[in-house]
Amino acid sequence: MTQQHSADLHCPRISTREGGPELSRIVAGMWRMNEWGMSPEAHIGFVEQCIALGVTTFDHADIYGDYGVETAFGEVLRTQPSLRERIELVSKCGIKLLSSRRPEHGIQHYDTTASHIIGSAEESLRQLHTDYLDLLLIHRPDPLMDFDEIAEAFVRLKQAGKVRHFGVSNFKRHQFECLNRRVPLATNQVEFSPMATAPLFDETFDGLQDMRIAPMIWSPLGGGRMFTSDDANAVAVRAVIDEISSRTGWPFASVLFAWIMALPSRPVPLTGTKRIEAIREAVLGTTVSLAREDWFRILRAARGHEVA
Repeated sequence: MTQQHSADLHCPRISTREGGPELSRIVAGMWRMNEWGMSPEAHIGFVEQCIALGVTTFDHADIYGDYGVETAFGEVLRTQPSLRERIELVSKCGIKLLSSRRPEHGIQHYDTTASHIIGSAEESLRQLHTDYLDLLLIHRPDPLMDFDEIAEAFVRLKQAGKVRHFGVSNFKRHQFECLNRRVPLATNQVEFSPMATAPLFDETFDGLQDMRIAPMIWSPLGGGRMFTSDDANAVAVRAVIDEISSRTGWPFASVLFAWIMALPSRPVPLTGTKRIEAIREAVLGTTVSLAREDWFRILRAARGHEVA
């Protein structure tokens, strides 16, 4: 631990695009919140500790926790309403899961019709005990999506004051640009880590950088595989990061988050943990500047070959 692990560590903020939402550079992902085994009081304490670190953005989706996470987080805001003005809420819609809570779903599928987008956003507002979402994302590209219809739904939600900004998740570059031509998109939330490097090479990050739009990053630690997997690439990356960590004194996770945030597209990574120390290490990564050769050592290990 270095002196920069002190209590005054504070996450910076970032605007994902001109006129877009301002988020904390590290986002607290709530996907597994209902698996954490925390009491309602502990949930409130967790949110307060995140805010103290400057992590004020909380990422949700209607389907998280079998349609239950937004309800649990909503209890935090119902119990402590003053927290709402101190945080940003992100949610997603467009996936319909098979669930006892949605007995009308006969098959898992996508739905990006205007009626579903609007209805899902309104349900998220009810569950979260809030009047508005800071950012709403289409969760996955839908083969039946109509860009004009999605744009219309977004405009209606914005005019009603229910959602302030819009984006997508897991979209390819062309899909993103098609919708962005119809309505300004704030971000594309995609999977990226040394275990999933495709956005570096399939034009996802290049296209967003060109439009000066920052991506959000889910699973930046490879779903924990960076710490546990016996996969040859994971083992190689772990060895490189361990060496950099040992040499510099930066924690392993801080180096990894710094590697992601070094990209010129200005990625905004999500955490997925209840451990405040882990979130602190992610925030610490915002202060780490990796040597260019170290950055490429991690990439080489991830891909298993030289860049050329």
